[in-house]
Parts: sequence; structure tokens; C-alpha cells
Amino acid sequence: MVISHAKLLIFITTILSISLTFFSVYANLEGDALFALRKAVNDPENVLQSWDPTLVDPCTWFHITCDHHNRVTRLDLGNAKLSGKLVPELGKLESLQYLELYMNNFDGEIPKELGGLKSLVSLDLFHNNLTGPIPSSLSKLSNLKFLRLNDNNLTGRIPRELTKLGNLKILNVSNNNLCGAFPITGSFSKLTEERLEGPELIGFVRYSSGRECN
Repeated sequence: MVISHAKLLIFITTILSISLTFFSVYANLEGDALFALRKAVNDPENVLQSWDPTLVDPCTWFHITCDHHNRVTRLDLGNAKLSGKLVPELGKLESLQYLELYMNNFDGEIPKELGGLKSLVSLDLFHNNLTGPIPSSLSKLSNLKFLRLNDNNLTGRIPRELTKLGNLKILNVSNNNLCGAFPITGSFSKLTEERLEGPELIGFVRYSSGRECN
């Protein structure tokens, strides 16, 4: 069967329209998620000034990197003098690979919704004022290679579920207020002394000096 040029043109136009709608929907979802963060934080240096919610595509904003599908893959806000709380909406950035929020003044708990960042490779929240437990939901980040939560005020145990992170190469939870025993099973058993840091480790004595949890 021969397809006429007119029908072929209509078919191509329809596909392009569907594709543009698909990318527009995701851009709006990601833009809304990022703008929720902007509204929740204090930004004395105006580093988020370009985050304009009237722009459909957040890929035009500073400190944001996107892939060729216009999906957000990096959020680079390290050492930006931001303060406030992390928002659960960040968990909607499903293509995010690098979440770099280190060396700021974020407080409050780490949102459990970050466990929804299925593409995440690096989670860097070190040198903030974060409190509460390490969310066990981070164990869902199957692509995670770098987890740095050191120099915060986190409490509770290190979730045993994190030992399921088969791609984990660097873990640093030092200088917090964690308690209990350091897991040495699963992926944690493969980490060398240089790649495994926590408040309970003296040299490479795994967890013999851990504080008891209440």
C-alpha cells in the first residue's frame, strides 16, 4: 500500500506533536519540582535568580544540566550559601544523576522521596546542618556510586538496607551523631578503608566502638 505524501506529513506532524507534548509535560513537572526548592530556601547570593517558573524549560536555568531529551540530569548548588529545608519534590527528578548540595546551611531531615531518584549516581549533602535519620529509602538508588552525608547532625542507625546498593563505591557518614553498629554485609563488605568512613570507625576496626542507640 502506498502512503500519500499528505498522509505521511500528517503522520510525522502527529508524532512530533506527541513528542513535544511529552517533553513539555516532563519539563513542567521538573520545573515545578525545582521551583519548589527555590521557594523553600533562603538565597542571599541570588544564585537561583534565573529559576523563572514562567519559563517552561528548566534547562535554561543556571546550575541545571540536562540531557538531549531535556531531562534534568545535574543539580549543582554546592557551596552556594543556601539555607532552609530540602523539599520532597526533588524526588520527582527521575533522570537526575548528580545531586550536589554540599557545603550549604540546609537543615531539617533528608526527604525520604529522594529514594525515587532512580538514575542517581552521586548524592552529596555533606557539610550542612541536616538532622534526623538517614532514610532507608535511599536503598532504592540502585545506580548510586557516591553517598556523602558527612558533617551534618544526622542521628539513629545506619540503615541496613543501604547494604543493597551494589554499585556503591564511596560512603562517608562521618561527623554525625549516628549510633549502633556499622553494617559490614552486602556492598559494605567490599568497601576499603579509604572508601568507607563513619564516626564509629577507628582505623579500620569495623564498628567495635559504636554508640548504643536508645
